Amino acid sequence: MSAQVTELVRLLTVRGETLAVAESLTGGLVAAEITSVPGASKVFRGSVTAYATELKHELLGVDAALLARQGAVDPQVASQMAAGVRKALGADWGIATTGVAGPEPQDGRPVGTVFVAVDGPFTDRAGCAGGGKVETLRLNGSRAEIRMESVRSVLALLLEQLAGEHTGNQRAQDTERNGGF
Repeated sequence: MSAQVTELVRLLTVRGETLAVAESLTGGLVAAEITSVPGASKVFRGSVTAYATELKHELLGVDAALLARQGAVDPQVASQMAAGVRKALGADWGIATTGVAGPEPQDGRPVGTVFVAVDGPFTDRAGCAGGGKVETLRLNGSRAEIRMESVRSVLALLLEQLAGEHTGNQRAQDTERNGGF
């Protein structure tokens, strides 16, 4: 995963943008992965590990009625967590994880149900990403495997959004480095 995180830090550094993380089931693993990269302090603002459901509302601004109605394992909750941490920590990008790592189901969701989200700057440039995106995951494996795949998936989602915003020569250089696709 280190190549993925190194590229993420590199892209954010080149762009002069910052990142904040909101975590639930990953319990700080996303932040640990990001901060393992030398130079991450240039782009990483911080993280909120809102493991308890009420903290998602109190610290990240997730709608209390949504939490009461849907529980913490919900795509809208993931989206609001990403937007909330972005706002709370003053970052250009926010990412979030929420889900069920096991061993028991939660909020009526089976083990392995995970939602990862990214929230970023809105843009009006054609073909560019921005705003929010949520991805639904159905993962198998042990608790540890589900958590680590959630980390990999949320970082991949952010990389996808950042790559969608590349333009001109920077995009051409990345294309050449990655096999000319």
